[in-house]
Amino acid sequence: MIKLYENGVYLKNGTEIVEDTGNITIPVTKEEAAQNTIAYGILKDHNTTSDMERLQIKFDKLTSHDITFVGIIQTARASGLEKFPVPYVLTNCHNSLCAVGGTINEDDHMFGLTCAKKYGGVYVPPHQAVIHQYAREVLSGGGKMILGSDSHTRYGALGTMAMGEGGPELVKQLLNKTYDINMPGVIGIYLDGEPMKGVGPQDVALAIIGATFGNGYVNNKVMEFVGPGVDKLSADFRMGVDVMTTETTCLSSIWKTDDKIQEYYEIHGRSEDYKELNPGSVAYYDGMVYVNLSEIKPMIAMPFHPSNVYTIDEVNANLKDILHDVEKKAIVSLGGAVDYSLQDKIVNDRLYVEQGIIAGCAGGGFENICAAADIIKGKNIGHDEFTFSVYPASTPIYMELVKNGAVADLMAAGTVVKTAFCGPCFGAGDTPANNAFSIRHSTRNFPNREGSKLQSGQIASVALMDARSIAATAANKGFLTPATAIDVEYKGQKYHFDKSIYENRVFDSQGVADPSVEIKFGPNIKDWPKMSALPPNLVLKVVSEIHDPVTTTDELIPSGETSSYRSNPLGLAEFTLSRKDPAYVGRAKEVQTAQKAIEENTCPLDVLEELKPVMAKVREFYPEAGEGNLGVGSTIFAVKPGDGSAREQAASCQKVLGGWANIANGYATKRYRSNLINWGMLPFLTDADHENLPFKNGDYIFVPDVRKAVEDKADVIKAYVVGDSLKEIEFRLGELTDAEREIILKGCLINYYRD
Repeated sequence: MIKLYENGVYLKNGTEIVEDTGNITIPVTKEEAAQNTIAYGILKDHNTTSDMERLQIKFDKLTSHDITFVGIIQTARASGLEKFPVPYVLTNCHNSLCAVGGTINEDDHMFGLTCAKKYGGVYVPPHQAVIHQYAREVLSGGGKMILGSDSHTRYGALGTMAMGEGGPELVKQLLNKTYDINMPGVIGIYLDGEPMKGVGPQDVALAIIGATFGNGYVNNKVMEFVGPGVDKLSADFRMGVDVMTTETTCLSSIWKTDDKIQEYYEIHGRSEDYKELNPGSVAYYDGMVYVNLSEIKPMIAMPFHPSNVYTIDEVNANLKDILHDVEKKAIVSLGGAVDYSLQDKIVNDRLYVEQGIIAGCAGGGFENICAAADIIKGKNIGHDEFTFSVYPASTPIYMELVKNGAVADLMAAGTVVKTAFCGPCFGAGDTPANNAFSIRHSTRNFPNREGSKLQSGQIASVALMDARSIAATAANKGFLTPATAIDVEYKGQKYHFDKSIYENRVFDSQGVADPSVEIKFGPNIKDWPKMSALPPNLVLKVVSEIHDPVTTTDELIPSGETSSYRSNPLGLAEFTLSRKDPAYVGRAKEVQTAQKAIEENTCPLDVLEELKPVMAKVREFYPEAGEGNLGVGSTIFAVKPGDGSAREQAASCQKVLGGWANIANGYATKRYRSNLINWGMLPFLTDADHENLPFKNGDYIFVPDVRKAVEDKADVIKAYVVGDSLKEIEFRLGELTDAEREIILKGCLINYYRD
């Protein structure tokens, strides 16, 4: 089904794979062939320097949603923003439910509308479109690059290289700065064959995620989709696979394009934005994932990660064993916070689920919902616990589904059809009952991603599936069923895009700023607190240890109900690590009192009694430490933090609580590490085995001459665990650009640009 090549490969004429074993004859050099990938050409076109090893990228367009755009614009305003220099689209698809949190959410929307007017942007009102569907329909373009403040910013199927990053990277673009990265590796994704009837894009995506996530095969690389199998997939199918590439931890994606993508642009009235993209006659890839589409069966990603994949047939055939395996993994994922069992889901030797949802940028596409309607037409979901909801990804899609009768077929079967909303993807809507099991064609199934709260003793499970198999399960009234087991004739209905829907509702400044517009600030929209520059020496207290193999951004700062506080840095910070380590906030704040005393020119030892013996021991060896040259703050250890969302708050919340660093064996994604740096936090790496760390929760670590080490571009940082003596340890900083070092020295991106 899927094969990973051990070496780099040459792709000849788009169809012949030649593995680089060292004993091959190729008419061009490896370097020349590497420049023949689609990815290389797009990156070169957007690189502002001649150095193709260290890229300085400027994007064509930017996009954000209402969980992120307030903080981004506030940061940019504090740094001197006068006008959006490129098209910037503000969608309102995450905090759409304005009844949650009083006026908070709608206040954010009005902030966005007035900023779009003042600075020359585009404002998409709530319920019109989820961020990525609007970008596909309106923003994408062949050979273009888009930067979005959402991790699923992926429009590669349309020939657009898109990247999801934390808000500070968008701030840089708004201030006419660049996105600085080393030239990424490019991994070919060679699609062969053709999907069998009933197999959808989520099935293909989950198969690829299962094969590449755990081994990091595509980590921080560009996935380039090539091969004859691409031609067999519709535009909608390709987009459904493409958006899920984020779950492999790749940097971005790009696909070859053809007449089906050209037709997509024509349908949307943008034929001029189509560009044919293909690799050169000989292209070199740093690796290759061979995917035989014909062999892929309906898949399911069991809790609690998109990479925990099986075929649905495997689950049904080995139900007790697989559920038991999930329960064992839950002990790690949930930390024993709640009792967790799936055995009650076995009813008459079949898996019974309580909820099915098709939604968002992954599931809410036109073809997915049409296929679901074909499957469930003439049937019903029953009158027991099982419920079924469908969210079209945009109002134009919704309108077409109304016109062609798909909505009527769904509703007649008991389906609830709702408006465009990202809530089911991050826990802000459709929260199932405690211990319930939900199957979703959405993007993620991390713990609590469906809205339950561990800190309240709740847990529900989410498994990811394709819309077709979810509809098949709904047709069987909640019993897990692959779509291949259903005899149905898919209509394959034609899509017609009605551009007047957006013309009637979306505010588009056409790039014209109006400085006279007054920005509307709700009472929950707060400025970032003042942040200090990196001091010469640091005293860090370890205030949390996380030993999970991977820590998601949802665990660092929860999604769901906390999203209403995204515009209030201090308010949101109260939720930091609340699902993983509820005592973290109190510990961090206690340490922060010492730093605040320093900033107020008073003695930190007077407010933090436990610091006295620490500093006494430090001064035995570093007698000058503390004389106006010291910072005190907190740090956390996690094995591999940062998988999942691009949200910058996973880092900024630690910073506003006095965090100076993270310590990790590795960082799951570039975007999380970048968020740490942009908020002035040291991205320390340790080679110590996480089960035998030289420090523990509650220990103090003294880092002498840390500022000088950053200035001198040192990689190895000496530090000391403070106890009865000073025990020497080492951290590494990893590669940092000159700008990143300067941001850390200044204390955060805001200070960097303000200065």
